Amino acid sequence: MARSALLNVMVQAALKAGKSLSRDFGEVQNLQVSVKGPGDFVSQADRKAEKIIRDELLKARPTYGFLGEESEEIKGTDGAHRWIVDPLDGTTNFLHGIPMFSVSVALERNGEIVAGVIFNPATDELYTSERGGGAFLNDRRLRVAGRRVLSDAVIACGIPHLGRNNHGKFLVELRHVMGEVASTRCVGSAALDLAYVAAGRFDGFWETGLQPWDMAAGLLLIREAGGFVSDWEGGTDMVGSGSVICGNEHIQKALAEVVKRPVPGK
Repeated sequence: MARSALLNVMVQAALKAGKSLSRDFGEVQNLQVSVKGPGDFVSQADRKAEKIIRDELLKARPTYGFLGEESEEIKGTDGAHRWIVDPLDGTTNFLHGIPMFSVSVALERNGEIVAGVIFNPATDELYTSERGGGAFLNDRRLRVAGRRVLSDAVIACGIPHLGRNNHGKFLVELRHVMGEVASTRCVGSAALDLAYVAAGRFDGFWETGLQPWDMAAGLLLIREAGGFVSDWEGGTDMVGSGSVICGNEHIQKALAEVVKRPVPGK
């Protein structure tokens, strides 16, 4: 596949950060035997990976803005472009030695995501997309799955972390979905969930309470793989609302109806 100069910059930044995370992941697995646990170490790994990405991206395009999970936003002087970065999506998995985590890098132009990269260093899977150029896993073009009914579908979701106030709402949604689909899954990394929908591994995905860096790259992947994405209200403000419901045309529509089904008696 041919990549633009900008996408090549993004890929190199993600791969370089991924190499750093891979080394740290090995250390985390060793630290599991300690009583204290690897929490502080993981925070350092997270911040180090973001610095690697930020330095690489801003060296290539110093006027662009930068929004990352671990640092203050840089507004940039360009005005039209912004990098949106999650250096370690799936921190809890990383913390527990589970090899399901990712680096996510997206480029926003005038409010629209135009390029995205998601990289899982543990599996060496690199997902890339550019607006109008398709979506790819390594060098293989991606298409969303073709199943048309929920009863045949495997649907992914994000489970709220302890301390979030939307556990009750999620459990209602999950009960509704589980009654309609073949099976449900939770990877623990929203970026990978979205990438797996683009790759046809999952038929659909929904989650609320997300941050822009959790989903920016994945949203473009799904669209470029022929999928459909909406926010909770059926609109297109996923990044602003923090909510996403996605799949192919048929599954996305059906899933949206199920997750928004009212609670009986309410």
